[in-house]
Amino acid sequence: MLKELEAFFGLDFNNKSLLKTALTHSSYANEHGYESNERLEFVGDAVLDVVMAKYLYEENKHYNEGDLTKRRARFVCEAALVEFAKACNLGDYLLLGRGEEKSGGRERHALLADAFEAFIGAIFLDKGFEEVYKVVNKVVFPLIDKEEKDDFIDFKSHLQELVQSDQRHLSYEVVSEKGPSHNKFFTVNVYMDDILMGQGSGSTKKSAEQHAAEEALNKLAGKEEESEDE
Repeated sequence: MLKELEAFFGLDFNNKSLLKTALTHSSYANEHGYESNERLEFVGDAVLDVVMAKYLYEENKHYNEGDLTKRRARFVCEAALVEFAKACNLGDYLLLGRGEEKSGGRERHALLADAFEAFIGAIFLDKGFEEVYKVVNKVVFPLIDKEEKDDFIDFKSHLQELVQSDQRHLSYEVVSEKGPSHNKFFTVNVYMDDILMGQGSGSTKKSAEQHAAEEALNKLAGKEEESEDE
């Protein structure tokens, strides 16, 4: 089955065990005494940062350092990685433990994002940057180009999954609506229970909600980093 994934990208791993490891969740690793993909995630995270930095630098001559930093953060965040993983059906190839399989692990965002990073890490260790570009050229850069016209990252869905795991409730509220009917501009707040988590604006309610969800995710990510530093 992994041959299908290799064929999709035109890859041919020298070390097939690296590919298997990249797709091995810790639940499967614990049940079978195998190595999980966690260490490869570390490698893939670093590789994606470099690849994305190079791409944005070359494709966006008018961006300053701050612009480039913000764009890179957007395209290597967990929500974006999930979309990249979905674009190549990576969830179909994951090796999951019995419990994780039954609970819908193949669709879980955190697992998909981690697996995509690990997949990139495995390719880099096995073949180097040149082969990594077979993946990013096929499923990453096209989505980034599409984002210029229409947001491809489903921040709302990602935020919903994140808060559901803590049994919290999300709600969106339009707090401002300006402009004529043919050129509206909306501002939306997103609340977790009764706590204001983010605000976003856009030409449609949908885009405003997505931007509000993105801000909420950034806040939650910042809190996680603070707790890890303590």
